Amino acid sequence: MQLDAKIPSGPIQEKWDRHRFELKLVNPANKRKYRIIMVGSGLGGASAAASLAELGYQVDCFCYQDSPRRAHSIAAQGGINAAKNYRNDGDSIYRLFYDTVKGGDFRAREANVYRLAQVSVNIIDQCVAQGVPFAREYGGQLANRSFGGAQVSRTFYARGQTGQQLLLGAYQALERQIGLGQVRMFPRTEMLDLIVIDGRARGIVTRNLITGKIQSHVADAVVLGTGGYGNVYYLSTNAKGSNCTAAWRAYKRGAGFANPCFTQIHPTCIPVSGDYQSKLTLMSESLRNDGRIWVPLAKGDKRSPDQIPDAERDYYLERRYPSFGNLVPRDVASRNAKVVCDEGRGVGETGRGVYLDFRDAVQRLGEQGVAERYGNLFQMYEKITGENPYKVPMRIYPAIHYTMGGLWVDYNLMSTVPGLFVIGEANFSDHGANRLGASALMQGLADGYFVLPYTIGHYFNDYKLDKTDASHPECKNAEAGIAEQTQKLLSIQGKRSVDSFHRELGQIMWEYCGMARNEKGLTLALQQIPALREEFWENLKVLGQNESINQSLEKAGRVADFLELGELLVRDALTRRESCGGHFREEFQTEEGEAQRDDENFSHSAVWEYAGPGATPIRNVEPLSFEYVHPSQRSYK
Repeated sequence: MQLDAKIPSGPIQEKWDRHRFELKLVNPANKRKYRIIMVGSGLGGASAAASLAELGYQVDCFCYQDSPRRAHSIAAQGGINAAKNYRNDGDSIYRLFYDTVKGGDFRAREANVYRLAQVSVNIIDQCVAQGVPFAREYGGQLANRSFGGAQVSRTFYARGQTGQQLLLGAYQALERQIGLGQVRMFPRTEMLDLIVIDGRARGIVTRNLITGKIQSHVADAVVLGTGGYGNVYYLSTNAKGSNCTAAWRAYKRGAGFANPCFTQIHPTCIPVSGDYQSKLTLMSESLRNDGRIWVPLAKGDKRSPDQIPDAERDYYLERRYPSFGNLVPRDVASRNAKVVCDEGRGVGETGRGVYLDFRDAVQRLGEQGVAERYGNLFQMYEKITGENPYKVPMRIYPAIHYTMGGLWVDYNLMSTVPGLFVIGEANFSDHGANRLGASALMQGLADGYFVLPYTIGHYFNDYKLDKTDASHPECKNAEAGIAEQTQKLLSIQGKRSVDSFHRELGQIMWEYCGMARNEKGLTLALQQIPALREEFWENLKVLGQNESINQSLEKAGRVADFLELGELLVRDALTRRESCGGHFREEFQTEEGEAQRDDENFSHSAVWEYAGPGATPIRNVEPLSFEYVHPSQRSYK
């Protein structure tokens, strides 16, 4: 597998500007001749589809929801980063770049991260122009708050619903292009395969989720903006429909999959309450601005929080990390919550929880002041738990959230399959081993609004593409393969439901490849997952038929992919013999329990190459070099 990252030469501050000038352009009249398939309509997909259509390209946009407005991007509540320095507190493009590289534990490309920080300032202007109702100070200036991993306030927000408001902005831009005829929208349509013709991505095979019709769609390039794969753990903060199928089927057609073991554990989720749960609910990281995290000093202390005086509380993040306090990065906060709970000091019925306490914030700001910042989050918490967080502390515990791994892309966002571009969380490029809070929205919109519209034109200018259509033999072969798999899933007629397999896979993943990992557990998981997958194909029960709405069939295809991806994720974790960011190997930690990297042997991205059914995938590496931010032991003390 050839891994040419195509990083431009020159000083890092000039790379993107120089590269944009050197990219070949497509003139406006010629743009109308090209058709682009956009899979996904979240922040990355909607912003890219709208921007490309505005430029004049013909765009076909696909989503499995009934409307682009239902994309999971709405769940990113807390905010979006940008190096505007409105607070005059020392922020800059370089500081955002530095914080992101450090927060990712030095496992991301410097050039990509600097570009992300550079275009962040344009994203806010774009969104304000679209009418996104960001919070404002009394004088009208856009407000900022801070997030984990930073000592400045650079996060723009709209109460606790920033993702929803940003998506509405991108959605309106997309709808405008649909109205103009530049975008054809295909809702309730799921991508099930990538069509590769003469070595280039030229289309996709889809299933209509209403009728079951399997159909090929052909274009000049394919863009995946399909999100992450956190639901491989079954219980996660992701929407139940979020899945890995589009990316996984592209991997099996030749796209390299990078760093699958880099999964993020979010520290502020509502704790698991029982085996009946099918997903978890995220409480935004923004709450850590004003909420203080603590547990009782004594083990087994079951008193109500109002009965525990301050002298008998352990504000453990403030104690261990005085410089950052409750605003340490997510991986650090998550691991520390696990440690105090493992010591027997966790709270709640299960003992798997810590307090996020707003007592001091309410005294300082009043309930109204707190409500202006977080009101809808407090309402959501109270509806789920029946507890009023203005009066009693929230209970939180870490859970699977974001995935930093994904399909490998070069600086132009193109995968190892020419003509296949990957944006947002579906690619691996910008966050290293740990994403800083409020950077997901930033990356999705940066890719969609400001990067892909430049780089995809260069691809069209660089390659002469033959005209083709859905009658091409490769299309028919791909359709036949999907029809065969669909019939196979329906014909097993075993005794176990799809969800039972998914839940069991999730238990294996969380137990052996969750917040902490070790060689013994990972080796055991590599034995259990193939055995579970074998039973899946022998004992699965899928109700209904293909020619109708069939959510059981939809889930079966997605879980089949999760069973394969889960094995690759565990394999990647086993071969990365170091701790970094969200990947914490128990064998590799400092005396103080912090992650211990091995820069000599693992300062690279691991890019996995599909080797065929049943064969062990091939591990390729892209070396990482650091000219501007020297790798060091991360410290937030």
